[in-house]
Amino acid sequence: MEVKRRKFQGVLNILSFNRHFYIFGLIALLLVIVSQIVLQWPIVLFWIIILAFLYGLLMPLIVSAYVYDFSGYYHFDWLKKTGISNSNPDLILNINAGFDETSFILESHFPQATLKVFDFYNPEKHTEQAIVRARKVSLIFPDTAQIATDFIPLHDKSVDMIFLLSAAHEIRSQQEKIVFLKECYRLCKPTGQVIMVEHLRDLPNFIAFSIGFTHFFSRRVWRKAFKTAGFSSLSETKFTPFMSVFNCCP
Repeated sequence: MEVKRRKFQGVLNILSFNRHFYIFGLIALLLVIVSQIVLQWPIVLFWIIILAFLYGLLMPLIVSAYVYDFSGYYHFDWLKKTGISNSNPDLILNINAGFDETSFILESHFPQATLKVFDFYNPEKHTEQAIVRARKVSLIFPDTAQIATDFIPLHDKSVDMIFLLSAAHEIRSQQEKIVFLKECYRLCKPTGQVIMVEHLRDLPNFIAFSIGFTHFFSRRVWRKAFKTAGFSSLSETKFTPFMSVFNCCP
């Protein structure tokens, strides 16, 4: 099945899934304008606040358009550019948090491999409104299986590649991250790979998302989680200044 993305689908997703943030932001902006009209407070301060609000509302959309609509992220050319290669994988996993934009693309990218898709979403643990809304419009790959983060129902050392594409940060607990990554470690063949793509809690993403960058985790947090889970090798390549591709091997 070929899946074609609409123009600016990345931006439209951000607006749709985070609409509560934009509604509250626009209401607050309106209140600032009304208060200035009524109270006549200093015009310089007024414009500083207005510009800060506009920056906070518009910059995430601009960066999202760059990353998800214009960078080629969904073409998967970054696999070669970042040095990740496995020319003849037998079994590939794509694990998501209930929003899946990549499984059909991966299937066409690795036509010779068996692709299994798992969804670890747990409404009691993963409570972000954005992911709740995203699940309602997500494509569902055939035979997608619901799993818990502490058990993936496959044999030890049976998987060539595990993809975690902008999903693992939905596991908010560090201990749960480690348990989940231990499961990934258990499944990987000795030559297997875990390919994780994530925004990080770093300066570029602070510039892009302001306080929203706290939804992501730092490089140090991810490195510690992978090391504790048993992985011996972890390399990071930047895909745009705002996203990192981690290639982790047993």
